[in-house]
Amino acid sequence: MSIRFSSGFALLGAFVVVVGCSKGDNATDTTKVADTSAGAVAPTPPPPPTLTDPNIVAMIDAANVADSAMGRLASTKGTNAEVKEFGRQMVRDHHMLRQQGQDLAKKDSITPQMPAGDTLEAAAKRMLDNMNAMAKGAAWDRAYIDGEVTAHQNVLNLLQTAQNSAQNADLRNLITQAIPAVQGHLTKAQAIQSKLASAPATDTATKKSDTTAKKP
Repeated sequence: MSIRFSSGFALLGAFVVVVGCSKGDNATDTTKVADTSAGAVAPTPPPPPTLTDPNIVAMIDAANVADSAMGRLASTKGTNAEVKEFGRQMVRDHHMLRQQGQDLAKKDSITPQMPAGDTLEAAAKRMLDNMNAMAKGAAWDRAYIDGEVTAHQNVLNLLQTAQNSAQNADLRNLITQAIPAVQGHLTKAQAIQSKLASAPATDTATKKSDTTAKKP
């Protein structure tokens, strides 16, 4: 199966969701006022389409690709030892999960297909680009780990939804096996997140100022 909600995509995805919800709420409030004035009732939005097996395989694969890419970046750009090691683990684990998904798709003749209009891959690329452009340091480490927490929460939600939607028995079994692994990633990311949050902030400007002051 493979796993999309990558860390890089997670940060950007979370931001997009928050902004989108805020805009949606404003639009909804405006609609409610208009509807109240007109004595009308706002229509109920249609339920999201059910994920097909090709959708599930494609989304999980995209999640694995994204988190592997972010992990690879963290293993070289991270400055905290635990962040770097976590990144290396994400590369190993998500590569393995992706391979399992590809093997299953080939064996059971499932052709991966992203849901219509899905922006997961594009969001993941934007997030990776943003993290590549960001200067390394404590702030980068925190941004990466914050993204990993959000990403793995999103992946767990995806897997739980997919577990109920998947028709292929092998795919359901693979999802069942992957959930504990993703939960383990989330738990570890949250532990690192707590450590980074409690660590004293290192300010680059202050460091430069201190260095200048020490010069004769």
